[in-house]
Amino acid sequence: MCGLSGEINFDGRPADAGALQRMTDALSPRGPDGSGVVLRGPVGLGHRRLKIIDLSEKAQQPMVDAGLGLTIAFNGCIYNYPELRAELEAHGHRFFSHGDTEVILKAWAQWGDRCVDRFHGMFAFVIHERDSGRLVMARDRFGIKPLYLTQQDRRLRFASSLPALVKGGDVDTAIDPVALHHYMSFHAVVPPPRTLLKGVSKFPPATIRVYEADGSHRERVYWSPPHARGPGDATRRFEDWRDQVLDGLKTAVKRRMVADVPVGVLLSGGVDSSLIVGLLAELGQPDLMTFSVGFEAANGEKGDEFAWSDLIARHYDTRHHQIFVPHDRLMAALPGTIAAMSEPMVSYDNVGFYLLSQEVAKHIKVVQSGQGADEIFAGYHWYPPMQGATDPVDTYATAFLDRPHATLATQLNPRWLADHDASRALVEAHFARPGAETPVDKALRLDSQVMLVDDPVKRVDNMTMAWGLEARVPFLDHELVELAARIPPEHKLADGGKGVLKAAARQVIPSEVIDRPKGYFPVPALKHIEGPYLEMARDALTSQAARERGLFNDAWLDRLFAEPKAHITPLRGSELWQVALLEMWLQTHGL
Repeated sequence: MCGLSGEINFDGRPADAGALQRMTDALSPRGPDGSGVVLRGPVGLGHRRLKIIDLSEKAQQPMVDAGLGLTIAFNGCIYNYPELRAELEAHGHRFFSHGDTEVILKAWAQWGDRCVDRFHGMFAFVIHERDSGRLVMARDRFGIKPLYLTQQDRRLRFASSLPALVKGGDVDTAIDPVALHHYMSFHAVVPPPRTLLKGVSKFPPATIRVYEADGSHRERVYWSPPHARGPGDATRRFEDWRDQVLDGLKTAVKRRMVADVPVGVLLSGGVDSSLIVGLLAELGQPDLMTFSVGFEAANGEKGDEFAWSDLIARHYDTRHHQIFVPHDRLMAALPGTIAAMSEPMVSYDNVGFYLLSQEVAKHIKVVQSGQGADEIFAGYHWYPPMQGATDPVDTYATAFLDRPHATLATQLNPRWLADHDASRALVEAHFARPGAETPVDKALRLDSQVMLVDDPVKRVDNMTMAWGLEARVPFLDHELVELAARIPPEHKLADGGKGVLKAAARQVIPSEVIDRPKGYFPVPALKHIEGPYLEMARDALTSQAARERGLFNDAWLDRLFAEPKAHITPLRGSELWQVALLEMWLQTHGL
């Protein structure tokens, strides 16, 4: 788990060493254990390393294989690298290191762009071919590992974070109105290739792209599971699906144990993370460490779920760490949390994961986490209304979108309003694609391939990597997801949602954790904004920088300031926090 950066000039100009070093330095929290830069004419690669697999200097990056004429900068982990290494050795390849980075190099040399089909893992990597001048980019199936791009004329730069690209200089930082529409309406999710900045794009998940030396390129989307039933799937018994899910999850958790350092768990006390703890215990993980965070109550709303995480920790006798965050520590952590965001993310979970990761990183370098289960196994409240919906787009939009286009038009300054309802159009386009049989399937596909990537997955990556912590997400094992996509919707919607997963969990963990009401990561002080949080929001939105930018309608902001608790989005978020967070993020990164 690391950070990468780089530049290639397709007109032959030498790569800018100063810009490359600035980008690499900006990624230092992601990789506190080492740093490297390789410059070769028009190409430069930078890397910050977090030592997880092969702790020796033989695995340092950027890694150069002189015999193959390849150089790589890689962020992530290939869980099945030992098996691939054995296969590559059978093909005659010889290795000088013992980790997964060199396996990627040899796999590219052996199988070309088909190598990614063989990888189980999370990854973003860039390979430069010395002899041909080609540059290869790839990103994992769920975009767990980030990759941002900026192109000016014949120069392409890339990095593991958007702020790192900005540090490189010469980036168009104007706001993209369509991306702003998504931020304000699609729950802060800005799908690739867009970001909020016109001059920065996101490399899409499940994609491999090959640039020729002249700048032309070809790409392939190498994975997109159909949300449809195969022969016999519709009639398979619920118990059979349950058993297959449990077997698949056991495999996923076991894969994510591979490391040369201990592996712990971020334990919320919900079904998903509790099940990971139970499976790790079954798999014999010694001295398993678990970590939970909770917040001071606000406006009568409880801010922790310690009762449930403590139950699991006691049941499995884990080395448990409970972190309680009072208001003053929460307030003090917000600037660091915002600085850690590659893009503005409105979910309250961010500060929770930020503070949790700060504590976890004192004890351990790798954790497993439960993100993705709700999007894969239908755990959210908007899935049941989708079953049999006569207008699936409208049903989904009513439940998920923060506001309709007509309302947004009264809240944004007219010059920043997109010329069409971009967020609803996004939903319509995804729902119209073939390969999803029912409205529930359509919603699950959209959420798992778009929302999940740029909300929960990005949130966990950004907040854990701010402290040099690697988070692994077994629910996003691609074979498990392929299995889940085939399960009939009624089995996933059973038992109040995630029915087939809950049934699998009953084979492993105490039923009290499964049968309790669904919880969320509560940070009540950011939902019921008052006192210093209100002043923080007001200061950001009335600052000179905000006034000059002029994103929002002043009359609407005045209403938010007057009654912040009265303006809550359909997903229980604060409208005031949503817009204040955006402005604070822009100012934090000098934009």
